Amino acid sequence: MENLGKTMSAYLSSKNLTDDYRKLLNQALNDVDVQRFLKENQESINEDTISVSAASIYEFYNHKTNQSELSKGYYPKLVINNHNIEVAYVPNAKKRSEAKKSEYESRFVLMDMPSDIRRATLDDYDGDGRQEALADAVDFIENYNGHNGFVPGLYLAGDFGVGKTYLLGAIANELFKSDVKTTIMHFPTFAIEMKNSIGQNNVLNRVNKVKDSEILMLDDIGADSMSSWIRDEVLGVILQYRMQENLPTFFSSNFSMNELEEHLSVNQRGEQEPVKAKRIMERVKYLSREVIVTGPNKRFQH
Repeated sequence: MENLGKTMSAYLSSKNLTDDYRKLLNQALNDVDVQRFLKENQESINEDTISVSAASIYEFYNHKTNQSELSKGYYPKLVINNHNIEVAYVPNAKKRSEAKKSEYESRFVLMDMPSDIRRATLDDYDGDGRQEALADAVDFIENYNGHNGFVPGLYLAGDFGVGKTYLLGAIANELFKSDVKTTIMHFPTFAIEMKNSIGQNNVLNRVNKVKDSEILMLDDIGADSMSSWIRDEVLGVILQYRMQENLPTFFSSNFSMNELEEHLSVNQRGEQEPVKAKRIMERVKYLSREVIVTGPNKRFQH
């Protein structure tokens, strides 16, 4: 450190430095964090380091002591690179929190779903009538890795308020821990938006946006009557693609699979279309396994 101190003094005495710059650099070199860094890394610093790295040392000091837009998200850190001193910018706690939230929201996508679904956990999913669904959810999470064979999702069937949507959210949260991206979509709302997209000529873009999600969860399917177009050209296209690509798909519905097939066989004009409904259900049955969820309606429990 003694030799380094002489080098620092010699550099500051250089005739090539202006008085103002010499004063500013002297403040930077005597900063407590700079002094600590130089002491800790003196074996990695050669005689030319101070002169070559003076600008970086001052950059560190200036950023540390003066507020800027960069200061709101990062803090400076001195590092050694090939015997020279450089400044690295490290995300601060606020920036890391924002990044974590952004990553979470990009990997757990909600489309027309209540935001409290993000707080769902498997630990809170208990009670009579839920054990089989919980066990199957855990089995899926443990067996799915995205690269080693197809694992079908779950078709959660049951009455209102038994926790079907909550379980979808809890599964998505567990999958996020393994960097698996999940999209949960309220299908009746999506169907309405698709009808509105016809005049905007972006139906295909909206279908493509969801059909290749790593994990897709269609919530409340069958809640409303479905037009032939929505059933065949929207839902059918999404499910066909996912079946071809072996992409797990989850569903929640007040109908059992057999009841949903009957529901889909009648179009909005009251016409029977059993063959088309059966075609949709073949895809549903390939992509998921039916689980009946029972129990009390917890929406009215406090």
